Amino acid sequence: MTSKASLLASLEGGLIVSCQPVDDGPMDSVEIVVAMALAARDGGARALRVEGAAKVAAVVKACDLPVVAIVKRDFDDSPVRITPLLEDVAALADAGAAIIAVDGTDRERPVPVATLLEAIHARGCLAMADLSNIEEAKAAKAMGFDVLGTTMSGYTGGPVPAEPDFDFVTACRALGGTVVAEGRFNSPQLAGEAIRAGASAVCVGSAITRQEHVTGWFLDAVNQAASSVTEPVLALDIGGTKSMLALVQNAKVIEHRIVATQGAIATPEWFAQMASECQDWGGRYASIGAAVTGVVDKGRWKALNPATLDIPPETPIIERLQEAFALDRVMAANDAQAAAWGEYRFGAGRRLDMMFVTVSSGIGGGVVLNGKLLTGARGLAGSLGQVTDLAGGRLEKSASGFGIARRAAEQGRAADTRLVFEALAAGEAWAETLVSSVAEELANALVNSQKLLDVEAFVLGGGVGLLEPFRTRLDRALASRAPLLRPTVRPAALGTFAGAIGIADLATRI
Repeated sequence: MTSKASLLASLEGGLIVSCQPVDDGPMDSVEIVVAMALAARDGGARALRVEGAAKVAAVVKACDLPVVAIVKRDFDDSPVRITPLLEDVAALADAGAAIIAVDGTDRERPVPVATLLEAIHARGCLAMADLSNIEEAKAAKAMGFDVLGTTMSGYTGGPVPAEPDFDFVTACRALGGTVVAEGRFNSPQLAGEAIRAGASAVCVGSAITRQEHVTGWFLDAVNQAASSVTEPVLALDIGGTKSMLALVQNAKVIEHRIVATQGAIATPEWFAQMASECQDWGGRYASIGAAVTGVVDKGRWKALNPATLDIPPETPIIERLQEAFALDRVMAANDAQAAAWGEYRFGAGRRLDMMFVTVSSGIGGGVVLNGKLLTGARGLAGSLGQVTDLAGGRLEKSASGFGIARRAAEQGRAADTRLVFEALAAGEAWAETLVSSVAEELANALVNSQKLLDVEAFVLGGGVGLLEPFRTRLDRALASRAPLLRPTVRPAALGTFAGAIGIADLATRI
């Protein structure tokens, strides 16, 4: 293999780091460019792109990576800036460049592209054409350029696109030879996509070596987030035994209070009582989100398990809340689905395909896949507590807080979940058997859910689910399952606020 061929082969599947600081910036010195080059080499770069003969010479002396060299100039009568003159080619060749890149676009220029190419090859260097479209690439290929670069795509007039030009990369690759993807490939993900699009190598500059630019990107993101602070949301988390009322702003609970869930639920009087409980917060929130036990389907609230919460059939929850609070911006969702969204956005399931499972007075669940909360055609998605065995028994009936109390009563014990766990802590055998049996039932349900959804994690919450003695027995039950089917279970990070935070975030989207 010739030295030319071996150099091009060494670029295949590699990263080229452009060590070009901002002109006249605090990092624009030969010493700092050399330091950039050495750091890029130590990080695994295959080659470097360097501007200016003096900097090229210093980098070649200090570093053993091949250098793609350029000179930048500005003319009044030509938009071409990259290595436009024959004297630039000579200076870069003398400095030790392995590859010399020139602007290969079809624009007015002081020296024809073909003349520059001839001079580069005459000096024993490889030639790279910085191009903006496929017609220019075909012309450069026909001339005999060794490397085609997408460097100028989006930079020859008009608004600069935000995304890199993957189609141009693919089209260049179809011409054959070495293709360098360059121009806005400013994240690891985009660089990887460039290789998949057909690039031989990817050249990255600003994202690695221009600290001013990277700082600006982060600053823009921070400023945007700071300016998008939402108004507080009134979050109502309605459970089987108690309800949480909270003011939530940008995933933070500002104030909250707990009220007992009692009396007739979802009657006009009940909605009026909810509004009365929040009366002193009037004027402090712009929208309302209600996370409720049961099913919310097309704005209608209905019970899944009347024993947990007996809701009048087809209650128009959105309309009732709008009337009671005199506010139009209202949304409602199942409480476990809301908590699933909260944990996905801000908690233990962040950025994961995940299922949230709450074990409290009842059992609920919610699923987030591909960044979307699944509610289902009828609002039932994730309703783990309602799965049944062949005898028709619901998981919620036997493995929830109410279920534990009921099973204790069947043994002649007090129908009180708290007392069951006190007996467990005291080492009473009957409590150990009961809680271990419940944990085994839940473990079986989680394994079956893993088979159906194959999520990355289950996030476990709820008053019972977060108890350490219960989690210990659940982990023990899961440990006996085959590794392929064994779910990954994480404790909920948002605790009792998961539903309120989740529904508040959803309410900001209406």
